[in-house]
Amino acid sequence: MILKGFEALKSFLSKPKNIVLIGHRNPDGDAMGSTLGLQHYLTKKGHKATVVVPNEYPDFLHWLPGSENTYRFDWQNSQSQKAINASDIIFLLDFNALHRVGFDMQKTLEKYPNDFVMIDHHQQPDDVKYMYSDVEICATCQMVYQFIEMNNDLDLIDEAIATCLYTGIMTDTGSFRFRSTTSKTHRIIADLIEKGAQNDKIHNNVYDANSYGRLLLLGQALSNLQILPAYKTAFITLTEAEKKKFDFQKGDTEGVVNYALSLKGIIFAAIFIEDKEQHIIKISFRSKGDFSVNQFSRNHFNGGGHDNAAGGKFNGSVEEVITTFKELLPTYKNELNRSYEI
Repeated sequence: MILKGFEALKSFLSKPKNIVLIGHRNPDGDAMGSTLGLQHYLTKKGHKATVVVPNEYPDFLHWLPGSENTYRFDWQNSQSQKAINASDIIFLLDFNALHRVGFDMQKTLEKYPNDFVMIDHHQQPDDVKYMYSDVEICATCQMVYQFIEMNNDLDLIDEAIATCLYTGIMTDTGSFRFRSTTSKTHRIIADLIEKGAQNDKIHNNVYDANSYGRLLLLGQALSNLQILPAYKTAFITLTEAEKKKFDFQKGDTEGVVNYALSLKGIIFAAIFIEDKEQHIIKISFRSKGDFSVNQFSRNHFNGGGHDNAAGGKFNGSVEEVITTFKELLPTYKNELNRSYEI
């Protein structure tokens, strides 16, 4: 764990400040839950807090308390720039490096004259003045809870804060099933429920709000599934044409890679998604056991994340990324075979 400048930050925040909170590009449940949850807390402390995200986030997160007041940098650029320029400090939540917000927003943040606070659980964070980093914690939302706890303010957590933080922890732990989910995580979840988080409602809003097109897209993805038993590996592909055919919306591919990992005998899974807007192949990796997809992605696909969950990107076609991926696997065959007892 890295806890840097915490006492100085407490002193800085002892008087009302103008604060901006930023999540990573293509925000997920943890990014939205942590930014909105912390926004509600800081507002209760007397600060003016504004959430700015780089781009659109999934429709199944738009119900989160405070979501309607969030600025999108790509769409509401003037409002976002105004909020950033007027702020006394910026919180960076659920990402470890400025490039994770996208090129345009990165350039804006690199010119920012004031200080950053980073609260994040990804490996190899950039160095900023104030930092709370812990790669052992399952979700940034849990870190926000613990940040509030460090300030002796757990009594300030209300239903809105509890709902946001519960959502982020639930989504980043795969509904509390990943290895990073600890007994402390469950104790925090219990407290969030006691403080007003309606666990059944949250789960329904996130996981049981599928469009017809999203389910058809999932069917297409599963029909594209390929298994490489010699490497205990499986992967899924989705082309731009397939996405368009089923009226793809932001968030529709969230969690699809986990279906590949759920196969018996598989310990390494990937999904390759063509993204014409960014001119890349977006990649998500998942693993079981000791095989680090974080290191694999850093080494070969300009990405990173956690040991068992990481992302990356590839400049080329779907066919080319599949060829590259398959060519890499023999190098890792021994690691894959001893990674996990099946």
